[in-house]
Order: sequence, then structure tokens, then C-alpha cells
Amino acid sequence: MTQQDKKTPLNARTVLVTGGSRGIGAAIAKKLASLGADVVICGRHKAELDKTASAISANGGGHCEGLACDITNWDQVQKLAETVGQKLGGVDILINNAGVGGFGGPLHKLPLEDWEQVLNTNLRAAYYMIRAFTPAMIEKKGGDIINISSIAGKNALPNGAAYSASKWALNGLSYSVAEELRQYNIRVTVVCPGSVHTDLSPHEGKDPKKMLQPDDVAHVVEMLVTQQPRSFVSEVVIRPTQKP
Repeated sequence: MTQQDKKTPLNARTVLVTGGSRGIGAAIAKKLASLGADVVICGRHKAELDKTASAISANGGGHCEGLACDITNWDQVQKLAETVGQKLGGVDILINNAGVGGFGGPLHKLPLEDWEQVLNTNLRAAYYMIRAFTPAMIEKKGGDIINISSIAGKNALPNGAAYSASKWALNGLSYSVAEELRQYNIRVTVVCPGSVHTDLSPHEGKDPKKMLQPDDVAHVVEMLVTQQPRSFVSEVVIRPTQKP
């Protein structure tokens, strides 16, 4: 392996990051592009995607492209898979990062539309993405799927039951899919961060300097996709060194 290969271990690999225009998704996209990957970020707002992709590419971080897609819409996800397949030959690394919060109060007062939005974005969309992109990974005889969950998928979260339920379910989906796909050399990992300093979750009373940062999650993803091919980590829980 050359010195350049060591610096860019993801050369010739294609990455897709959902919810990649900001926060954790943008940090992951930037990190993996810097390792040599061709990165596609997707989300609903093309202008925001293009801004993030241009910043990553312009700063010498590698190639990044934004493609608009509502990942809660199966037809749009299928179209995205077709486009990525035609342009880049499918993906080698799929990061299911997109998510929405739901911290508006007790479950019995939660509006029906809020429940639908949280479950559709945090869970149904991950299913859609896996269903659409896994066949090409199987043809390539390998790949990585990383689902960004939350520590709320392991602990009770009063006034955030819908969010917590979506993440508990995402964890179970991840463990099961990992067993289904390991025979194809496809590694599936679920990452469960504590509170990260983004716009997603409420931060009242917390010190942002002590909270996890998007780059902390991106660093873990880097470790997961560059580990030796004979092994995989099924779950990572990330906590801040100091309680915020």
C-alpha cells in the first residue's frame, strides 16, 4: 500500500449520506470525502445540498455531489438508486443519517401527523434506502450500511416517545439486517450517539462545549468503514467525556 493509499483508503468507493446537507450528515460526508470517496448527499432541499457539496469539494475534501430526494417517498428513493447506479455504479457505503426529532410532550397529546413524520423519516426511510441500494451491494459482493440511531434508542425518553420508539425500532432493524447480509460481506452497524450539538434535539441546560459534536460521530463512521474486512462492529454507543 502506498503512502497515498493510506491517506485515502476510500479511493474508488462511493458513499451515499442521507440528510447530508448539515449537522452530522454533512460532517460524515466531509470526512469520507477527505478519505478519497466519491460522496453523494441527499435531502429535500437542493440549494442546501449544493452549498454543502460545493464547500466540501472546494476545500480539497474530495468529490461531493448533492441529489434532491424525499427519502420517505418510495418512488423518489427508487429514482435516486437508479440515478446513482447509472452515474456511479451504485454505492459501497450507505449512511442512513436523516432524522427528525419529536420532543413536543407526552405521547397521548402528540398530533397524529407528528407521529407519522417521525416514524416515516427515522424508520421507514431507512427501510426504503436499504431495499433500494442493497441489491447493487450484493452484486459487488460487499459494502457497509451504517444507521445513525440515538442513545434514545436504548433509554427511556419522556416527552419524546415517538422519537425513542423510532430509534429502538431502527436498532432492531439494524441487528436483524446485519444477520441477513453478512453472508454477502455487507457489514451493518448502528451508531447510537448521546446528545449532539445540532439543531435536532433540545439542549436546554446543557453546555454545548461538553456535548458531542458532529465531527465526533463522523470520526466513528471513519473507523467503521476503514476496519479490516474480516470483522465488523454491530453497534457503537457514543457518550461525551463529561456530562453536559
